Amino acid sequence: MNKKIAVALTFISMLAGNAEKANASNTGKQESDALPTVYFTKEISPESLVEIFKAVGVEPNGNVAVKISTGEGGNTHYLKPDLIGKLVKKVDGTIVECCTAYGGTRQDPAKHWETIRDHGFDKIAKVDLMDEFGQMQIPVSDTTHIKYDIVGDHLADYDFMINLAHFKGHAMGGFGGVLKNSSIGVASTAGKAYIHTAGRTDDASKMWGNINEIPQDHFLESMAAAAQGVHNYMNSKDAVGKPRIVYINVLNNLSVDCDCDGHPAAPELKDMGIAASLDPVALDQACIDMVFNHASTEGDNSAPLIERINSRHGTHILPYAAQIGLGSTKYTLKNVD
Repeated sequence: MNKKIAVALTFISMLAGNAEKANASNTGKQESDALPTVYFTKEISPESLVEIFKAVGVEPNGNVAVKISTGEGGNTHYLKPDLIGKLVKKVDGTIVECCTAYGGTRQDPAKHWETIRDHGFDKIAKVDLMDEFGQMQIPVSDTTHIKYDIVGDHLADYDFMINLAHFKGHAMGGFGGVLKNSSIGVASTAGKAYIHTAGRTDDASKMWGNINEIPQDHFLESMAAAAQGVHNYMNSKDAVGKPRIVYINVLNNLSVDCDCDGHPAAPELKDMGIAASLDPVALDQACIDMVFNHASTEGDNSAPLIERINSRHGTHILPYAAQIGLGSTKYTLKNVD
């Protein structure tokens, strides 16, 4: 039997029995209903990235995927190879990505590989465009808008994932962190169109004609559902319920624009640090709280990023993701400095 088909069938058979366990034990919660822990360091360096991953306390094994954004051509805010390389090497990871759905330098695999090489990722590790040769559907627990998630079929090749996201603003979602990196980031080109249109079409050529007709909250809710699909898919790969996905947000280059923008606005908010958790909802919530509670000063202004997030109702994804069981908007923050 084909490996990818076997993995998918195993996942589907385990989903019903394991979904509740995956959503509880694998988001940092204990049987005592203790709040999930979000670990934080103000230091942004290759060494601190390794240390905060170690603080989460999960030992990776098997084939390890490190999901990043390789950054649109012309963008300078993406997580640079010299920052992430030490962590990627430590876990013997493969940098994974999928193609976009909006043209540019990353929708076509050939152009995407040029961007990967231009940005230097191939010099620090193996790189895999997971949807370069195909895609597959994985189940979602919340079928309100999307009925499944469409991801790069190479996702089946990985036993463990580090979701390594650049936390910043986003033109459509308001902000991008680990939830976006799991949903839009792991989706194939067709999957991105399917999420953006809240299940209306998986044809990228028809995506923009449908987006304006989709209520914003439906898009955000579809992202939450897709992120939960990836979370459950990865965590189901361990029969005894050990976490198979760790989430990290790097809060640097805090522009109102995403790494998918080739000409992002200059950041007006200074770098904050790195945060990590087993709970993606708690992690993104903690980062939102850091931005919204920031005391702005001249040259260190959170107002533009907050305006971008609020103007897109971006925070809606967090309570919705908690509502469907992906994680918690309440958390314990642990400083590891």
